[in-house]
Amino acid sequence: MLDRRLFLHLATWLGQWPAGPGLHVVRSHRRARPAWDGRLRPALAVASPDCAILSVPPDRVPAVRALGSARPLDELLPALPAAVGLPEFTTHAGRFRWSTAPAPLPDAGEWIPPTAPGLPPWLRLFDREVLVVRDADGRYLAGAGIKRHDAYGHELAVGTVPGVRGRGLARRLVAQAARRVLDEGAVPTYLHNFDNHASARVAEAAGFPDRGWTSYGVFPR
Repeated sequence: MLDRRLFLHLATWLGQWPAGPGLHVVRSHRRARPAWDGRLRPALAVASPDCAILSVPPDRVPAVRALGSARPLDELLPALPAAVGLPEFTTHAGRFRWSTAPAPLPDAGEWIPPTAPGLPPWLRLFDREVLVVRDADGRYLAGAGIKRHDAYGHELAVGTVPGVRGRGLARRLVAQAARRVLDEGAVPTYLHNFDNHASARVAEAAGFPDRGWTSYGVFPR
C-alpha cells in the first residue's frame, strides 16, 4: 500500500495522483509559481510502474497534450521546454525514491543556519537549517539540505567535497535528514540522474530502495 504521506505529496505537488495506466497530462497552478528555491519548475512528472503524471501550468495543457500522450515520457522530454513556453530551460530525468524506514546509520552532522560561514553556494539556497559535517578545524566536508515542496513531501539533497568521498558521510547525512523529515510528519524523497551511480549507492545505503519509479522535469539552467 502506498504511504499516505507520499500519496498526499504527489497529489499536492503534481496536481493529481494516481491515474490509470499510461501518461496523463494534468494542470497545476504550482507549475506557474516559484518552487522551493524561488525559481520556476514549469513541468514535473513522476512515473510509477502503474501510471505517469505530467504536471504543467493550466494554460500549457493543450500544447503539451499535442505532443502525444501515447509516447513515453523520455521521448517527450526534449520537446517539453518549448511546449511550456520556456525553450531556454533544460530538462531532468532520473530515479524517484522515497523512504519510510531510513537505514539505522549513526548521525554524521549538525543542523546549522544556511547563512553560516564556510558553506558552499548550493547550501545557501535553503531557507531553513542545513545538515553539515566539518573537520576538526571547522572546514566544510559534506552537507545536506531539505527541499520542502509541500507539507507532505520533502526532497533531500546531499553533497560531499571530493577529498572525503567514499567515507560514508553522504549516506549517513541522508539517513539522518530522512529521520528529521519523518519526525516532521512528511515523507523524505530522493531524486538522482539515471547515470549517477554514486548517488544511487548513497540512496540504497541510506534506506531509499529503487522501486522502479522515475522523475522528469523542466528546470532553469
